[in-house]
Amino acid sequence: MDLYYEFVLRLFVAGLLGAAIGLEREYRAKEAGYRTHFLVALGSALIMIVSQHGFYDVLCLPGIGLDPSRVAAQVVTGIGFIGAGTIILNKQIVRGLTTAAGIWATSGIGLAVGAGMYWLAVSATLLTLAGLELLSLFFKRMGLRSYSVEFTTHSQETLNALVKKFGSDSKNYMIVSYSMEEKIMGGTTLYSVSMILKLKNGAGSEGMLLAMFGEHDDVTVHRIE
Repeated sequence: MDLYYEFVLRLFVAGLLGAAIGLEREYRAKEAGYRTHFLVALGSALIMIVSQHGFYDVLCLPGIGLDPSRVAAQVVTGIGFIGAGTIILNKQIVRGLTTAAGIWATSGIGLAVGAGMYWLAVSATLLTLAGLELLSLFFKRMGLRSYSVEFTTHSQETLNALVKKFGSDSKNYMIVSYSMEEKIMGGTTLYSVSMILKLKNGAGSEGMLLAMFGEHDDVTVHRIE
């Protein structure tokens, strides 16, 4: 019976460590939060426990040989499906890679706890949280963030001015992708533009971009994300 108490403790610790990582993702409003990370860690720990201890009753039978790592090894493969579900490809912008990597790390932490390697799991949790929070602080100014922008304007001059503002004349902005469609509406030409912008961290936000486009009265912004 003491062994079962140990197993329950492992599940509890794994869920706790997974939830700690999930809270950081929840705070940043990411796709997978504390509940997902809690379940990933707890499930990984449970699978590791079953892989190590779930087949004792058949090992004593003649001709039976088992590899205790085979069941646990499938977690590494299976967790890829959950991670893939958090990755979003939208208008050439990939989002959710960090959350997917965090889920993968959380599954490893759960496996470690399920194997009884508590301190290794705690250390991995602290390093994961440090990687998510501290690295973004240290390299805040060095990174780039992508935005997808869609807008319309009737003025070719305004269009040229915006392309110049976010392109050759800017050190903080870079146009990665640009497409334009011309439509004739009411005898005038409407330019419908879709672009992918990369901004240096700290150089702007959705609100700041909207304000920059709002400086031109003939521009209508349809989407910034």
